[in-house]
Amino acid sequence: MKHQEFQEQETNGTENNTAAETTEDTQAPAAEQSIDETAQLKAQVDELKDKYLRQAAEFDNFRRRTAKERIELIQTASKDVVTDLLEVLDDCERAERTMDKAEDLGPIREGIQLVFNKLRQTLTNKGVKPMDAKGQEFNADLHEAITEIEAGAELKGKVVDEVIKGYYLHDKIIRYAKVVVGK
Repeated sequence: MKHQEFQEQETNGTENNTAAETTEDTQAPAAEQSIDETAQLKAQVDELKDKYLRQAAEFDNFRRRTAKERIELIQTASKDVVTDLLEVLDDCERAERTMDKAEDLGPIREGIQLVFNKLRQTLTNKGVKPMDAKGQEFNADLHEAITEIEAGAELKGKVVDEVIKGYYLHDKIIRYAKVVVGK
């Protein structure tokens, strides 16, 4: 009986050793597979980090470039207006020289009127339109009330006088009309 127990223990030990070796053999490929997956995941993370950094750098460059272009556009947009107004300034200087030499006021008035008309036409060509406020209903979105005066029932709540003219630039208000309102 002792011999039989010894053989069973020996057989069980061999089976246990075989089971242990089998477990180690299956764990080794699983460990290698886990290491491969980890390496692949790290490579993916590194690749995504690289893409993210490149994308962020591209966006920063785009933002800087568009800001620079916007500044240049604003500067050059005003250049066109100023260039056109320089012609009007030249006419004003000519009118000024003529006023110093002339004794007759008629031609001077005509010359100054021509300069004003040219200025108005230049501004109109650039999209500037005067606001028509006198006689209109007072509108706080368009007008700035300077004062109110007694004006009778027919002018109550209407613009009686325009102190400073208002202007639109392409249908957007660039200066509100300063007006006197009837009460």
